[in-house]
Amino acid sequence: MKFSTQAIHAGQKPDPSTGAIMTPIHLSSTFVQSSPGVHQGYEYSRTANPTRKAYETCLASLEACRFGHAMASGCAATTTVMSMFEQGDHIIAGDDMYGGTLRLFEKIIKKWGLVFTYVDMTLGAEELEKHITPKTKLVWLETPTNPMLKISPIKDIADWCKSKKVLLSVDNTFMSPYFQRPIELGADIVVHSTTKFVGGHSDMVGGAILTDSPELNEALHFSVNSIGAIASPFDSFMGLRSLKTLSLRMEAHQKNALSISKFLEGHKNVDQVIYPGLESHPQHALAKKQMHGFGGVLSFKVKGGLDKARSFLENLKVFALAESLGGVESLIEHPGIMTHASVPEAQRAALGIDDSLIRISVGIEDIEDLTKDIEQALN
Repeated sequence: MKFSTQAIHAGQKPDPSTGAIMTPIHLSSTFVQSSPGVHQGYEYSRTANPTRKAYETCLASLEACRFGHAMASGCAATTTVMSMFEQGDHIIAGDDMYGGTLRLFEKIIKKWGLVFTYVDMTLGAEELEKHITPKTKLVWLETPTNPMLKISPIKDIADWCKSKKVLLSVDNTFMSPYFQRPIELGADIVVHSTTKFVGGHSDMVGGAILTDSPELNEALHFSVNSIGAIASPFDSFMGLRSLKTLSLRMEAHQKNALSISKFLEGHKNVDQVIYPGLESHPQHALAKKQMHGFGGVLSFKVKGGLDKARSFLENLKVFALAESLGGVESLIEHPGIMTHASVPEAQRAALGIDDSLIRISVGIEDIEDLTKDIEQALN
């Protein structure tokens, strides 16, 4: 089946007892067994739940793999992946990533004894080769990155990882499985904050871990069941509902984001626009090669520093000043003060996250209204 058909039907059948077209929300915490160990595939909802299972099956289908785990948040998904490693294991991660992920690595997971090295992943295998150690077990890749939208060569890195017997995990939140499928490019694990484009309506918090490896899935399931940071039945139902319109929403996000990017590139009060769909993006050619679209997130730098950035953000009417992204409504934020405040100032400066940087999650409203709102606030 094609993507849009899978999004509506994968993992889902009409309820056999009622004929209900939508998967029911199974709120039961436990399931009756006819004899000890004899059941219908479900024992306890932390281990498996019918609503969550349908959602996980659909997500896995869209990511071109066989196994999925729906988690309570993106951070829960990341933490669960990291739980598979042991004290002293070395992980190579990107130098530009979501501030919450960096905070999790540096302030929490380091306490477990894991060792992290942060590198510019856009340089690919050549850069990774400089940092590998006998204890390197995982490469953690976010592409495009948040908020600088740096793009890394997934297949190049995946091939290198396989040659070194190192796992590759890719955070695919920004692109969603509609625009990018890392497992098809060789990744071992894909993670999402499903709060974002997968959920798509700013009304749920969730995460996901996906893989096509039976061995990895077994290890992941053990961690998922043991830690228990799973998605609730209701959030699983909400995610399943949202997947049905994912392809339509992503096309609308991309169309609006490209239009706004081109408008900002020509504006006198804008210094720089960062969007993979623009030819000015340094990895535009790579984006076209490994992605099926350019997504709904862009960043730009307004002339005049923090004062002008603050004035611009305060004067918007349609765009909502809020953290998060991927909803049908347009959201805008200041990474240095908001989503990436936990990143050390020197590191932000090195990455280009300065006081003039603004990140936009472009929604699916009418493009004329969005453009007029940006124009009046810039002026």
